[in-house]
Amino acid sequence: MEEKVDESLYSRQLYVMGHEAQRNLQASSLLVIGLGGLGVEVAKNTILAGVKKVVLFDPTPTTSWDLGGNFYLSEDDLNSSVSKAQLCQPKLAELNPYVDVTVATASTLQKDDVLNTSKGSTCVIVTIPLSTETLFALNELCREEGSKLVYALTMGLFGQVFCDFGGKFEVNDKNGEQPLAGMLEAIVVEEFEGGKLGLACKVLEDQGRHGLENGDHVRFSKVKHEMLNDEATFPVNVTGPFTFTIDVDVGMAKDDVVATQGYFTEVKQTEEFSHRSLKEVIEAPSHEELILTDFAKFDMPGKLHGVFGVVRDFFDKHGRLPTKEDIPDTTPGEDIDKDILEKMCAGSRAILSPMCALIGGIAGQECLKALSKKFTPIGGFLYLDSLECLPDDVNGDDMESSSLTPRHDSQKLVFGASNVEKLMELKYFLVGAGAIGCEMLKNWAMMGVATHPEKGRVFITDMDRIEKSNLSRQFLFRNKDIGSFKSDCAANAAKAINNGMNVTSWQLKLDSSTTDTFSDEFYFALNGVCTALDNVEARLFVDSKCVFYQLPMLESGTLGTKGNTQVVVPHVTENYGAQRDPPEKSIPVCTLKNFPNQIAHTLQWARDYFEGVFFQGAEDVNNYLHGTSENKTETLSNVQSYLVTNRPRTYEDCVRHTRLAFQNLFNNQILQLLHNFPADQVTSTGQPFWSGSKRCPNAVTFDVDGTCEQGLRNAFNFLVSGSNLLASVYGITGKSWAEEDYFRSVLEEVIVPDFAPADGVKIATTTEEAEQSAAGGVDGDEAEAKAILDTLPQPSELAGFRLNPIEFDKDIDLHMQFVTACSNLRAMNYSIPTEDLHVSRGIVGRIIPAIATTTALVTGLVCLELYKITFLKEPKIDVFKSAFLNLAVPFVTLSEPTAPASTKCIVKGKEWNWTAWDCIDVDLGRDVTLREFMDYFKTEYNLEISMLSQGVSIIYSFFANKQKIKERMDMPMSQVVQTVGKVTLPESQMFLVLEVICNDVDNEDDEVEVPYVKYRFKY
Repeated sequence: MEEKVDESLYSRQLYVMGHEAQRNLQASSLLVIGLGGLGVEVAKNTILAGVKKVVLFDPTPTTSWDLGGNFYLSEDDLNSSVSKAQLCQPKLAELNPYVDVTVATASTLQKDDVLNTSKGSTCVIVTIPLSTETLFALNELCREEGSKLVYALTMGLFGQVFCDFGGKFEVNDKNGEQPLAGMLEAIVVEEFEGGKLGLACKVLEDQGRHGLENGDHVRFSKVKHEMLNDEATFPVNVTGPFTFTIDVDVGMAKDDVVATQGYFTEVKQTEEFSHRSLKEVIEAPSHEELILTDFAKFDMPGKLHGVFGVVRDFFDKHGRLPTKEDIPDTTPGEDIDKDILEKMCAGSRAILSPMCALIGGIAGQECLKALSKKFTPIGGFLYLDSLECLPDDVNGDDMESSSLTPRHDSQKLVFGASNVEKLMELKYFLVGAGAIGCEMLKNWAMMGVATHPEKGRVFITDMDRIEKSNLSRQFLFRNKDIGSFKSDCAANAAKAINNGMNVTSWQLKLDSSTTDTFSDEFYFALNGVCTALDNVEARLFVDSKCVFYQLPMLESGTLGTKGNTQVVVPHVTENYGAQRDPPEKSIPVCTLKNFPNQIAHTLQWARDYFEGVFFQGAEDVNNYLHGTSENKTETLSNVQSYLVTNRPRTYEDCVRHTRLAFQNLFNNQILQLLHNFPADQVTSTGQPFWSGSKRCPNAVTFDVDGTCEQGLRNAFNFLVSGSNLLASVYGITGKSWAEEDYFRSVLEEVIVPDFAPADGVKIATTTEEAEQSAAGGVDGDEAEAKAILDTLPQPSELAGFRLNPIEFDKDIDLHMQFVTACSNLRAMNYSIPTEDLHVSRGIVGRIIPAIATTTALVTGLVCLELYKITFLKEPKIDVFKSAFLNLAVPFVTLSEPTAPASTKCIVKGKEWNWTAWDCIDVDLGRDVTLREFMDYFKTEYNLEISMLSQGVSIIYSFFANKQKIKERMDMPMSQVVQTVGKVTLPESQMFLVLEVICNDVDNEDDEVEVPYVKYRFKY
């Protein structure tokens, strides 16, 4: 029996993994050996992902080192004889009710116990040091049984991940990218070399390149030829960016046109990977088996391979990890970097939360690859280090003298107690409490951020409430939290991890409306800002604040298995807003209304229809009843329909209305379009009107039993969901899909009028025509509006009556059932391939694919940058790292951030190269007059202001009205701004941002470009 997938829980993850891979996960078992910081991180990530069974194997007791990374252990556990696995099991089991989380019964980590416990597992991951003999024997067992081995370690600021999935591992999708798809312009019979006939395919150029490569396989749809049906797949030979050929003879002559329109879709093929064993790769790694992650450290993978080998040999000999006091000797002739070896030995016992998150994200995803057979596995060793985090004044010798608790032992060993105390005193603002926000708070709690009782504090804001779909990756939340505010729950969960953490949570939007809370004083008290946002607009707003207040900004984002991090440091790196992506293209109005050719077009049309019928129409009625309605013809006509002509009184009325709506949308409107533009219509140039991206439609007949290629009964679904939504708007009790006999009986009574096309109806064929039509007299004249108004009941006659407007919510199934059915019916009108509810939800809801592994990884990287910002004095740009990654490939690369761009100007005869981080800071101890302000520029900078503005208001210019300028000159600056801008400055505001255009006093023709002015007017 096929495993059922809970789409409401795994919604965002399914857009990463897909249903087949998710079902594979739900049929697999994972053994996690070691429950230190890395082990619990991997267990958390894989349990959230929905692995059927996770077995925890670590019979050892808790040590102070474990507290550096294991967020389910506390200092109370240090005196417990209960094993780490047993202590962590209850909390890990809470993460996902579908996952069986058990504890292995073996009592030691000796070879025999490891081997016996590992038998029967789909995948085994080792996250702690084991003897080389045990590792090799385990690897051999895995190969014999066909199970997969992942071997991952962290040692202080070093980490490694190794994979052996056997000599033959088949992957169903090597990169996780959406299958390439496009619209065909023509398929023509072509003669290949040797006289053989095949097909040449050309895609529509205005929809972009096809992106295919030789050997890719494609499937055709909506092509009217029996050999090119929806089931057959064909390998392609690429002949150009818009053309490809397929080797198939369809029995037609050369140059015959097989089809003029249709669609192609790439069909992912199974690929096979072969891994060498751990022993083989350790002893003689190839260049490809040592994966490069930092282009500034080309030789680091080889160096780390050697150093990890020396540490492994020491562990085999002594049964423990080395310290700085017993750095192992190396064999003469070995190419071992002694400096790296010393640093690894000095911190080898340390378990750092950011490194656990980073390596745990990568290793967790490798486990999911082994279990799901999706994405390309690591072939060999992936090594990572973050030695740039080490401060110059590090001193790990004060372990006993410090007053810090055992929780901090790992960080003290690597960074020294004084630097750990700097973390405790931080004041940081975390914007967002979603997946990244949860992981960030967890890491900060483990790092001791903001735990100083007086000096430290984390501020967090997020307006969202918790939904079920959040639980598969936002691991601080549980089922009981659904409906609660994310920020409050995340703050409480962080305190549960570290009760010394000081957290203040809000549900406030970060914009100009909340400056009383997020005031100048608030930002001045901060050490930095960390964003955990899902939209660019909010990031840019935060960026503007960080630039103004000279604060570091830690930025990260994920898109499925892809992720990026950016560290922004004042005057060292460019700010976030320095680089902008091009704006997203919108769908032309005429395409949406009359000429769709993609499922995205029909989905947007369906959503717009939903908003218009179930939300805006009801809003118009309520505004009319409140006396706040605009008396425009279109609005009043809507009110007339909802209150008079089409008002349903019973549920049967709702069904009749929905059935007639179907007839109008998918039959009558299409017939009218074909009346205006018949199938054989030609343009003024003699070309067929219905060609290229314009697909000739056909009317859809209502068939309650009819299905599309997805197997969906779209007409029936449209009827039931549409009737229930309309009933909800009017407060009428609805009915379920199971009551099909009821709907059939009502349909028998519905009289559907015959359609007669109208002459003189204008249909826009271009965006310009659509815009002109929308702008031209849609509101009608006053007489028409008054005539409609006279037919409406007075609001007083309907006292207490209100409609229930329904805002579209992609996570409400009823909404999506209607939009999917509506979209598919329109797609059937235009012979566009239909889609199921899951895919439709992703497209129309613009859902960002997400998985816990990527989130853990990027937050780990961000927290390493937080170490650097906190510990390093006057750091250079080359110590910081921005990251780009794609765990599906796999690809992780760290690179130096970009320095800020500079602008050159001459002030008082000296060259000034200023950047976005610079400003002219005017702080004169009081709110000076406009005259004093301008005089200050002359004396201080030898600059004469020719224009001065604040926001959109020009408060001074050389060409302005002389009398008005004279009146302003002796006003305080804040009064000038409020007078000219007709605004009231908030009580909490202390600064004005001013833009100036100025010239050198000694050379009036020489305009000097200077940064903005930061003027303080309140004290």
